[in-house]
Amino acid sequence: MSDKRSHVIRELFTRNKRDLLNYFTRRVGREDASDLLEETFARALRYNKFEAVVDPPAFLQQIAINLTRDFARRRKTESTYLRFSDFPADPPSYEAPLEERIEHDRKSRLLGAAIDSLPPRCREVFSLFAFEDLPACEIARRLDISERMVRKHLSLAMRLCRAALE
Repeated sequence: MSDKRSHVIRELFTRNKRDLLNYFTRRVGREDASDLLEETFARALRYNKFEAVVDPPAFLQQIAINLTRDFARRRKTESTYLRFSDFPADPPSYEAPLEERIEHDRKSRLLGAAIDSLPPRCREVFSLFAFEDLPACEIARRLDISERMVRKHLSLAMRLCRAALE
């Protein structure tokens, strides 16, 4: 990267970082805002025709808008996969048919084995989420990891648990 381009990007960052960070904080929350800010400038740096951009602040804003949309889509997708509807609910009553009780026991054993086979940190995150009903932000705080890492652990746990039940 040329010195001129580097200087232009640095100046652009200095002048626009606060507005973009505020935008991201309003849209996605404080924890993810700085990551998206960083990605905004990384994308601007990777853009081969940056010198031809007529209005660099508007260009950055458009990148920010696109990143926010991508983030929202990703969150929606994650929320679809992070549901417990596929897993055994409370045990059936004693009045339920024997087949239903046997099937519930079978699924419960499979699910228990899948949870036991998770990597330790992943199992810890999953247990806090599933059994203590803690939100991702609280799990992240308790375990001193990022919410993004909590979501990654939950995604892995759900995928493996679903696979065990199929």
